[in-house]
Amino acid sequence: MKFTAQQIAVQLEGTVDGDPNAEVYQLSKIEDAQKGSLTFLSNPKYTPFIYKTKASVTIVNDDFIAESHLKTTLVRVNNAYDSFTVLLDYYNKVKVGEKGIAKSAEIDESVILGKDCYVGSMTCIESDTVIADNVKIFPQVFIGSNVSIGKGTIVFPGARILDDTIIGQDCVIHSGVVIGADGFGFVPQENGAYKKIPQTGIVVLGDNVDVGANSTIDRATLGVTSIGNGVKLDNQIQIAHNVELGENTVIAAQSGIAGSTKIGKNCVIGGQAGLAGHITVGDNVKIQGQSGVISSVKDNMIIQGTPAFSYNAYNKSYVCFKNLPDFAKEVNQIKKKLDL
Repeated sequence: MKFTAQQIAVQLEGTVDGDPNAEVYQLSKIEDAQKGSLTFLSNPKYTPFIYKTKASVTIVNDDFIAESHLKTTLVRVNNAYDSFTVLLDYYNKVKVGEKGIAKSAEIDESVILGKDCYVGSMTCIESDTVIADNVKIFPQVFIGSNVSIGKGTIVFPGARILDDTIIGQDCVIHSGVVIGADGFGFVPQENGAYKKIPQTGIVVLGDNVDVGANSTIDRATLGVTSIGNGVKLDNQIQIAHNVELGENTVIAAQSGIAGSTKIGKNCVIGGQAGLAGHITVGDNVKIQGQSGVISSVKDNMIIQGTPAFSYNAYNKSYVCFKNLPDFAKEVNQIKKKLDL
């Protein structure tokens, strides 16, 4: 699919500076772009590349002033980064715009499929599941019984959505995700063995939730494991049974949240963080990467460390941590002088 600079400018409510008929058919980084590429410049760090780029069209801010001749056609907009994001979103929707049902897909006769859905090859959808309009389910996906998936949601290859899961509208479930597997519940026995606790609850995802590749969200022991509207989960994240994530919370890769922990709205959790079970984290909390959180956290706090505490206090303490060998050496020297 090709677009001209003029068509792009109209879509973004911008203006063309150069050839309005310059055509593009791919998106590229400014430093790697070739003829036929559309790119953008928003970070001043990359300004030198605009004088070298081979991109046919470059989106720039309205206030950009070229210091020398440019070979690329400019589309001037209010915010280059936001505008390019709009185009990326459009490009992605076109890319995943498949429709129809693959012959090798196995769909139970009781399943309800909405309009303009896509179901890829070797996908299995079991009984009494409801799939809303414009849902895209790529090859080799398994969807269990009594599942509900809202309109516009995309499920990428190899994902597993188990029985009774509810997924909202416009969600993105990436490859390797498992939603609705049993939580980690076992009772120790007198003989030292462990007896499994049946996991009878469900998982509910709100609207506009992204779940990164190979992440897992366990079903509740009883009740619901709840993921709020707008939550974004990176790759390889573990969400245990009965966890509640507030809306618009984001969690970076390789983090784990133990059972029955409640996290508020608009929180940011860095990569490889670990949160203990049965604690409460307030709204607007920021948890730095690799932190270990073992107790509840109040609203608006920024914490770091293991166990985690105030970010500012941690930074002050770190000055001492890294100098401990020197402190020990000084103490030993003092002890020798004092003959201790």
